Amino acid sequence: MRIGLIAPPWFPVPPTGYGGTESVVDLLARGFADAGHQVLLAAAADSRCPVPQVPGLERADADLLGWTRSELHHVIRAYRALDGVDLIHDHTLAGPLYLYRPRATPVVTTVHNLLTPDLAEIYRVAAQETAVVAISRNQAANAPAIDFARVIHHGLDISDVPVGDGRGGYVCFLGRMNPDKGPAEAIRIARAAGIPLKIATKMRERTELEYFANVIKPMLGPDVELCGEVTAAEKYALLGGAVALLNPIQWAEPFGLVMIESLAAGTPVVGTPRGAAPEIVDDGVTGYLSADLDTLAAVLPRAARLDRRACRAAVEERFTATRMVRDHLRLYRDLLARGPAVRAAAAG
Repeated sequence: MRIGLIAPPWFPVPPTGYGGTESVVDLLARGFADAGHQVLLAAAADSRCPVPQVPGLERADADLLGWTRSELHHVIRAYRALDGVDLIHDHTLAGPLYLYRPRATPVVTTVHNLLTPDLAEIYRVAAQETAVVAISRNQAANAPAIDFARVIHHGLDISDVPVGDGRGGYVCFLGRMNPDKGPAEAIRIARAAGIPLKIATKMRERTELEYFANVIKPMLGPDVELCGEVTAAEKYALLGGAVALLNPIQWAEPFGLVMIESLAAGTPVVGTPRGAAPEIVDDGVTGYLSADLDTLAAVLPRAARLDRRACRAAVEERFTATRMVRDHLRLYRDLLARGPAVRAAAAG
């Protein structure tokens, strides 16, 4: 197949730091190419994914993350450049509603965001002409009006991820400096359990800086270490040495890559059962889930006794990049097998 991939414009593919969507697009592009397919990637100009790329797509200002104007400019140029491929997989928000695209070419889009009612309506309309992919069963269940083509969990390339021994004597938190991610709750849980906490976090945007200054900074003490934004190697070293990953999310996160990253390093996940967490963490086997913070503090020391091999095995069985690529290729083949006439009739 000739597959066109569209990544959002704000971060390179693969990302140098923060960028979960860009990491997924990178793995898909590499996986498709390794399987013998032709891939053309529309991504920020400084992307280093080793597949052919659409030239001249400038990287958008990260301070404008989520602004439709910046994304739409990127999308228009991307669709023009991808005219002639067999199928387009669009990972932007604006793209699925952009009408001036190759009409005979099937388009797939993945929902990487929380489906609020207004956003769900956008994807409901988009699903009339676009195959919409959910990234968890929880995400799909919370938007019953959308006719999802598939639920496809994210995956990881674990070939270079070492399994740590968890003997660092600390727990860790990885995520954006945002109240939805639960850094304040992580501090409270670790402190109540009497275990030092290391925080690796993205903290660049104004709202992130304000939340840190107003909420997190007053909570800091000698038992909490700020590690800043870490590289991939630093991230897995941090995870590998941790007793557990604290992931007390305060929102219905559609997936949560950090959880499978932690399990790949052999590190159990202790957090809240929101969003896709119960689809990833096997309670009592690869971590502990509870909505009660006191309960999480009580079980946190027990995480050190969980089998780290079971954590790794869970990723090997359910969350590899190979499985993710295979699931996507099956969807693509199904769409292409229907033929343009059938797709046009289905779109009304």
